[in-house]
Amino acid sequence: MKKLTTLIATVSIAAILGGCTSEPSIATATKIDLNTVCSVEKSGIESVIKTAATYNPIAQANGLEFRRLDVNNSALIASVEEAIKTGAKEVNPKDFKGKVSKTVLDTNFAAERACRFAIVPLMESVEAKSTWRNAVPGDGLKY
Repeated sequence: MKKLTTLIATVSIAAILGGCTSEPSIATATKIDLNTVCSVEKSGIESVIKTAATYNPIAQANGLEFRRLDVNNSALIASVEEAIKTGAKEVNPKDFKGKVSKTVLDTNFAAERACRFAIVPLMESVEAKSTWRNAVPGDGLKY
């Protein structure tokens, strides 16, 4: 009986600790392989857009959300989710002012782009903490 109790306690602690470390964060974003996680062919469009929707709020909270061609990544994610529901082949996301943009993208490409735009800023923010010194003028390097 004592062994069973010890086993249950050990499994419970492992499950709790395992659940705490799997929560999305900047640290987990740096360990992600973008080519597998953000590939529609390998992971499926639902999984790719779910990953983008998971990591984009972290980027927004840190002020790192990507904007390309006047379209914020959150608007791109919303337009891809809407295209999945309606079965559309192309998306036309709204720009950061709330107007319909001129950007028209294939749904699969837009999902991959949204996923990469959600994770890459988090990776770059970690990388920048150690490499920012290389870009500072006057540090003795010849440019």
